[in-house]
Formats: sequence, structure tokens, C-alpha cells
Amino acid sequence: MLPVSMVGRAGELAELDRAWSSVVLGRRRSPAVAVVTGGPGVGKSLLVAAALDGFTPRPEVVLSGTARVHSPAPYDWLAAVLSGRDTTRLDLPADALAWLAQQPTAPRERYAPGTLLRLAVRTVRVLVGAGPAVLVVEDLHALDPASLNLVGELATADGLPALLVVATRPAARAVSPELAGRTLARLCGVRGVVRQHLGPLRPAEVAEVLTQVYADPRPELVHEVWRRTAGNPYALTELLAAHSGQDPDALLAPAGSPALPESDPAPFPSSPAVPASRVAVPESRPGRLARHRAVPASGSAPAPAAPPPVCLTGREAEVLDCLVAGMSNKQVARALGISVRTVTVHVSNLLRKTGTASRTEVALWSVRQRPTLTQSVDHEGAAPASAYPPQ
Repeated sequence: MLPVSMVGRAGELAELDRAWSSVVLGRRRSPAVAVVTGGPGVGKSLLVAAALDGFTPRPEVVLSGTARVHSPAPYDWLAAVLSGRDTTRLDLPADALAWLAQQPTAPRERYAPGTLLRLAVRTVRVLVGAGPAVLVVEDLHALDPASLNLVGELATADGLPALLVVATRPAARAVSPELAGRTLARLCGVRGVVRQHLGPLRPAEVAEVLTQVYADPRPELVHEVWRRTAGNPYALTELLAAHSGQDPDALLAPAGSPALPESDPAPFPSSPAVPASRVAVPESRPGRLARHRAVPASGSAPAPAAPPPVCLTGREAEVLDCLVAGMSNKQVARALGISVRTVTVHVSNLLRKTGTASRTEVALWSVRQRPTLTQSVDHEGAAPASAYPPQ
């Protein structure tokens, strides 16, 4: 039998329940915000699922979405929310909805970034209606720039009766650390925000989980299981599942520790929860690093060569940063103190150098290719040292 009850999570669930109550009772003019951080496998998704299951009264609307880790696209979170929904009755422009929902028949981008962001916020407002609602953002660390901007706007949307729950790894481990960091700072600046950081289980909590499976686990068994799993709830659950129905000594058999997931696993009913005050689990484990660094076996196809660095001028790098932030040409011009015509030239150069077809594509390209970017020095001056640092 796998463990079915939560461990050490009463405080965190109570915090989320109080935040939900503030929305239900109409005490807020803008959404309540909860930010749950932690490494992979520590139970962020499980905590959110357990909180949703325990909310009273039940939310009238739950909008939940996550990132497309391998091929991010603009407004991934909202596209996931709209997936499978009947949008024909929504009082919104059909072409904008098709674009936000990432429908294959959607027309090419025709709205300015600011206009599209306002339409995205309006879409969420229409879906929420009178509420109360819960907005769940999974894997904020992997979201595209447009989705990050949308989440930030929703956190301060006046009159939106909702609880915004964000689950993410720390900003330093995000696809775009700077953008994710700015978004998290904006979320954590909301009045009354709930901030929770999840880390590994302590030995006593591992013992509590094992007691649900085995009548009276020996102290040495508890210590060894804790050592092998580093107290990670996902690794612990996988270890117990692999030896389900066997003698507890089977847990001590020599074997590699379960690898942590590349992305956070879906909520498992059997996964234990984690206290918020623990130290974060390391992002990588030696076994995973070894797999990534392994030399191809003899006769195997060589690994594809890394794309050549794209050389940008200092000003192009600044314009690109502005595009990633979702600025229009006029906003970029004001921010950098140059003319709109000059901005247009720089944008055209960026599209040509990166082989992209639109402002949104070049922004996403920047997030994905950031480590390979280099800058040249020309008459416009050297790029700032902080632009596109090596990772």
C-alpha cells in the first residue's frame, strides 16, 4: 500500500484556505495571490491540488494552465486554459481568441503587443465572470514572456474575484531568469501575498510516511531511505511504488536513487507533502548529470553541433530585451531615447539575423537561444556587461 495522507502540510493548506476565504467574502478589490516555490518533485502541484479539493465553498470557476516546456509559444498559459472550451459565446474578437488559443487556423499576428495583452486579460475576466474563481499557474519558470506579462497583470487586475495560485521553481532556474524574477517580484509585492517555499522531508517525516506503508519501520531503514531519496517526496513515492508489496528490507537493496523529473510531476494522491521551511532540493543529481555528459558510444551518430552565436550590436540587444518584455515600438523608443523609425530598423535587423518572422517569434527565440548570443561593438557603443550573460 502506498501512503495516502499528507505529511506536515496543515499550515500551508490553512494559509491557502485563508486566502481563498478573503476572496469568497469579497474583502479584496484585486485577486489574492499565493506563490509556491521549490525544486522538482517537492510537491508543489500536489499542494495546489489538495488545497483546491479542500476549499469551501467550492470555486465556481477554476482556470488552470501550464507551459509547453519543449516548444513555448505566446500565451501558452491562456491557450491551455482555453483548450477544450467553447469560446464561440465569449464576447471577444474571434480572430484574437483564435490567436490566444493557438488555433492552427488563426490569422497571423495583427494586434500590437499591448492590445493583445489587454485582450488576454479581458478573456480571463469573461471566463471568471462573477466568480469566485481560482487561477492556477503551473511551472511559471517555463512560461513564455507573454504569459509572464499576463500573470503579472492578472495579479493586480481591479475587480477580479479570484485567487491566483502560482507554482514555480526559483527564478534562477527559470527559462528566462530575469523575466521570471521580475514577474515573481511583482507577484510578491501584492498586498497580503502568501509565499511558501517547499523543500525536502526531514527523517522524522520520512518515518511518518513509511509508517503508513509498513507497521513499524526500523530506525536504520528510515535513515537509509531518507539518505537515498534526499527527502524528496517524488523520489520517495517512486521508491515505495517500485517495491510495493515487498518486505521493507527490499528498500535497502542496492539500486540507483529514483531520478527527479525534468518538470514537476502531476499531482500524485500518494505523494507526501513537504514543510515550507526546509532547504530546497538540488535541481540536478549526479546520475542525471552523468547521462547528459556521457560520450556517445562507438558507431553512434555524433551529437548535433550547437548553433553558431548570433552577433548583436549593443543597441540591438537593448531592443531585443524590450521586445521580450512585450513593449511596442513606441514604448521601446521612449525607453531607449531613440526614434520609432530607428526602432523599426533594429527590429528588422533582429528578424533578419535570427531568421524569425515576427516580434513574438524573436522574443521566444531570445529566451531559447540566450546562451549562444554574443555582441559586437560598433559606433553605437559596447553592450552593457549584464546583457545576455553566459549561463
